[in-house]
Amino acid sequence: MTNFNDVRAGAASAVAIGVIDDVGFGSAVARLSLNIMDTLQAETDLTKQRSGSIGSHVKVRVGSRWLLGSVRDMRRDLADKMTVVVTIDFLGEGDAAGGRSFDNFRRGVTAYPRSGDPVIAAVRDDLAAVFATDQRPHVEIGTVYPTTDVKAALFIDALLSRHFAIVGSTGTGKSTATALILHRIVAAAPRGHIVMLDPHGEYAKAFAATGVIFNVDNLEMPYWLMNFEETCEVFVTGEGAQREGEKDILAKCLLAARARNPVAAGLANLTVDSPVPYAIGDLLGELQQQMGMLAQADELPKYLRLKRKIEDILQDSRYNFMFSRKLSNDTMATFLSRILRLDGDGKPISIIDLSGVPSEVVSVVVALLSRIVFDFAIWTDKAKRRPILLVCEEAHRYVPSKEIAAGSAVRQILERIAKEGRKYGVSLGLVTQRPSDVAEGTLAQCGTIIAMRLNNARDQEWVQAAMPEGARGFLDTIPALRNREAVVCGEGVAVPVRLSFDNLAESRCPSSDDPSFSRRWANDGDTAIELDRIIRDWRSQTTADPGPVLLRPVSALLQG
Repeated sequence: MTNFNDVRAGAASAVAIGVIDDVGFGSAVARLSLNIMDTLQAETDLTKQRSGSIGSHVKVRVGSRWLLGSVRDMRRDLADKMTVVVTIDFLGEGDAAGGRSFDNFRRGVTAYPRSGDPVIAAVRDDLAAVFATDQRPHVEIGTVYPTTDVKAALFIDALLSRHFAIVGSTGTGKSTATALILHRIVAAAPRGHIVMLDPHGEYAKAFAATGVIFNVDNLEMPYWLMNFEETCEVFVTGEGAQREGEKDILAKCLLAARARNPVAAGLANLTVDSPVPYAIGDLLGELQQQMGMLAQADELPKYLRLKRKIEDILQDSRYNFMFSRKLSNDTMATFLSRILRLDGDGKPISIIDLSGVPSEVVSVVVALLSRIVFDFAIWTDKAKRRPILLVCEEAHRYVPSKEIAAGSAVRQILERIAKEGRKYGVSLGLVTQRPSDVAEGTLAQCGTIIAMRLNNARDQEWVQAAMPEGARGFLDTIPALRNREAVVCGEGVAVPVRLSFDNLAESRCPSSDDPSFSRRWANDGDTAIELDRIIRDWRSQTTADPGPVLLRPVSALLQG
């Protein structure tokens, strides 16, 4: 039986709650007194009150240093019913100066305790010292658990330069947490450049005052900015050998169409990937000309499939945001300036609402926008490069694991940004509810992971494996987190931390609330009138159309 009365805590205000037994390089096994922990329940300091419980903080004195640890697990000591055995993960160390703990706190441990050293209850001031930002550029996003006043901060440069991921099950407050972090970054960096890919149209309301909202009504994204792979994903419909044959045909015709533009005359090396404007009419003209030169009739179906697919897209009003007559002009500078917020205008964030984009091409649109961000950074002179943050909601849709989908244009570019983006000043923020479905290499490149509650065991295991640090005591709490709580590990924080996010004003929250079944079903309203409108909009493929849509003739689209 351990005699805890023989354990000396050191300072008069320090309370020893146990002793170290076994020590390893990153953790230690200790025995804690349940009697002493019970006496701490009367403390008003929440940190001290909960010290010794799972997920709580404790400290150990080693010479002139204090080590900070977190309690990972707990089991009963069979030899002493009033003693529990715990594992403590070491998080970092600070100097013991003037009776204070954790001056000059730094991550990692250089000195280790010995068996028999006392385990001391951490207090609120300890956490305040550990999470002090020391004038480093940062944004405060919440409070450190279990305190209500020690601010939890993210270091801006460390967060963005190494990429980050926000993961959590539906309904945990993931979208609101994303909006909160972006709001705080925008407030700290009003001249920044942020592009948010929003597949469900959730964030328009949240950033109405600080961002510019782009959707199918005003995006005006030129089709000719697509590279060859992206163009193939839109126009090529064949499979296997058929697909390769159609791609060969498209490559020849696309290069010839680009070559017709005067801009091409000044280029030393024109390729199918060169962002040189071309008219869709020219592309179809090249296809027609190639068909007329065919020596074998069995080749004709490949040309006809390509031609029919292109014409079908031109006749579909849903594609007007990308394929229209005016978008054949050289608007590259204007488009880049708008989307990348190069003009600023006090609104540093672009919200790309993809909810109205046809599902057949949404992945291509995401690929094109992501590649534009990356290519712009690559071709910018290093001395004049301005960092860009690309935030991708529903990331599992665009960078899926190999078990779910093979390579695609969007997956290739997002994986490349994850691997190489930091060299060119491009930061990637991934937001997903299914981290286990995201390509392993992409999530592993995220230096900071913000994990909210995950209900799926596979997702929990995947995030724990991808976490950049081994703070298992924190990671094990992921299934038990409350809404608007998160565990944050990695470069963006001083040490792994469990935090509660700050409240966000309703006007700054995304429109992601679940519908109230009980309220909606209690009052259906005039269903006959509503059904008429639904059918009209459904048929016209619009969301707010007062009348039918008249498709423009193909001949009008082909001009210019």
